[in-house]
Amino acid sequence: MIENNKTDNAYKTIGEVAKELELIDKKTGNLQTYTIRYWETQFRQIKPTIKAGGRRYYSKENLKIIKYIKFLLKEKGLTITGVKKILNDTNIHSLDDNINIGLNSPTFDTTKIIKNKLRNISKIVKELKKIK
Repeated sequence: MIENNKTDNAYKTIGEVAKELELIDKKTGNLQTYTIRYWETQFRQIKPTIKAGGRRYYSKENLKIIKYIKFLLKEKGLTITGVKKILNDTNIHSLDDNINIGLNSPTFDTTKIIKNKLRNISKIVKELKKIK
């Protein structure tokens, strides 16, 4: 992770959050702060403090939610709608409950994800066999 001089409880700018989440364009090296701004429009749980000049500052709780959203979208392959269902589940009382329960919900179809990954690996193996 990126080290900085701020304490864990300090508010972070959108650039600092993008760095911490490694939201960096691989071609240009630019931070993808627009991704976080877009997620703000889609997930009501992200509530940065907006100061003069429109600068956004994210609390530790905001960062926790954004990391969870990134995990579900990028690592687990859920759609925005799927993530919204998990975050809006009224049977869950906290984000920690959401992390534990949400991954076992019907929205989180690990079987489908695993089958897709195996299919992709199988294609790669077939292509490699052709090279021999």
